[in-house]
Amino acid sequence: MVSNWPGYMDEDEDGSPSTLTMFQKRTGIKVDYTADVNDNLEFFAKVVNQLGSCTSSQRDMFMLTDWMAARMIQVGWIQPLDKDKVPNLHANLIDSLAHVGWDEDRSYSAPWQSGLTGIAYNKAKVKEVRSFDELLTRSDLKGRISLLTEMRDTMGLLLLAEGADPAKFTDSEWDNAIDRLRKVRRDGQIRAFTGNEYIQDLSAGNILACEAWSGDVAAAENEDLVFVAPEEGQMIWADNMLIPNLATHQGNAEEWINFYYEPEIAAKLASFVWYICPVKGAQQAMEKVDPSLVDNPLIFPTEESLATTHAFMALEEFQIRAYEGDFADVIGG
Repeated sequence: MVSNWPGYMDEDEDGSPSTLTMFQKRTGIKVDYTADVNDNLEFFAKVVNQLGSCTSSQRDMFMLTDWMAARMIQVGWIQPLDKDKVPNLHANLIDSLAHVGWDEDRSYSAPWQSGLTGIAYNKAKVKEVRSFDELLTRSDLKGRISLLTEMRDTMGLLLLAEGADPAKFTDSEWDNAIDRLRKVRRDGQIRAFTGNEYIQDLSAGNILACEAWSGDVAAAENEDLVFVAPEEGQMIWADNMLIPNLATHQGNAEEWINFYYEPEIAAKLASFVWYICPVKGAQQAMEKVDPSLVDNPLIFPTEESLATTHAFMALEEFQIRAYEGDFADVIGG
């Protein structure tokens, strides 16, 4: 069984099989695929009791964002990958994702897709929104915006709006940012904190603008929805394939990873999901899949675009408890 985020897999259409169908046909492996990851903490709550008590989570793979992947690896809940069974991962992973501090040699994780966190607005309903500060302050947006339940995305942009660096900030800078969020929430600017479901409200006009993930806006195929890199900067992240302890089909999961690191397969998937593709050679392979996407910056960002991105600081366990506690108090209030 594979657990993934919604909208993260291409579909069978017009006689063209999806990559999932191609994998099953090539390998003979039947995949029980489910899109039941809507939020990292929400998914963590689904599996924490099983993994914490050394029983099966009933999953062979799930995809989680960097910080949660790091957390699960650190506590010993993720199986190491057999390097010999995932040669494409080590040959084709793009350099910018190859060596992360929490899994230096990608011994436990393989990026599924990478993406950007910025803002989006419905241009049919409201004038252009250029900055995160505008999202939090404009009177015409009051009660008609949403922010994400992912603490590192929302607070990363809050820290940027307050002039701090999300990759290296102090407790005082954190306090200023969380106080700002608390005030904005109290003043009624925010309609809701959400996971992936924000895109439906934005399309319907229930919200006018929001914090957003780049690929969600592209995949919505709604010309009225516009993704914007905020003037303050944007957050960058990856969702990672992980094989949990007691997975009963580890070899099948490793075969899956190796398959999705073929450039042609990666290009076909990227043409549907429109997130940053982590596979070398996929941009060249895109020439045959969809030439119009070869230079799409949401899939293959330029160096100039990447220069505006920020990552969130790695946290110690005591900081995780404190910061997530602060954030939960605000969004739950």
